[in-house]
Amino acid sequence: MILHEITPVPDSALPLDAFKAHLRLGTGFGEDSLQEPVLLAFLRASLAAVEGRIAKALLQRDFEWRLNDWPEGVILPVAPVSTVAQVALVDHTGAETLVPAAAYALAPDAHAPRLLALNGSLPTLPTGGGVVIRFTAGLGATWDDLPADLAQAVFLLAAHYYEYRDDTSLHAGCMPFGVASLIDRHRVPRLGRMRGGAA
Repeated sequence: MILHEITPVPDSALPLDAFKAHLRLGTGFGEDSLQEPVLLAFLRASLAAVEGRIAKALLQRDFEWRLNDWPEGVILPVAPVSTVAQVALVDHTGAETLVPAAAYALAPDAHAPRLLALNGSLPTLPTGGGVVIRFTAGLGATWDDLPADLAQAVFLLAAHYYEYRDDTSLHAGCMPFGVASLIDRHRVPRLGRMRGGAA
């Protein structure tokens, strides 16, 4: 399985000026534009970290998911998905054959959007080939569309990266408590069998 971001988030979509203002509260950051590439890099790193933790795309963009076989349930790897633009069978040479749009449908879900077969089952994949699914996912078209807690989490984490950019003592995957608490309600719920009660 390979997930590819077809349309990466452009620099213009990132809230650089707002992030500068956020940093100024604690650091006295000035108007010097020399650090803008550094700040954008931290914003991107923070955005990617938050998206990875909640398995959701914050800003809307196009993705391409390549598979060698149909997974059970065909749950798309990023949420929320607004449209499935294309499903194509790929033969061993890389040539694509589009699957008719009438053969499948998107089952929207905040955490686990799925591709559904409308004619009983999804088409058989070519021998030695696979399938590519192209779709659009994201919580908002612009930064202002994002839930306030997620936007704040990105700022807090980017500021943390900026303030502690020389610190190598934190273990891999460390997420500051304030950030973790902000993103917690957006994480994929883990459902298990209830004990001592109704199933």
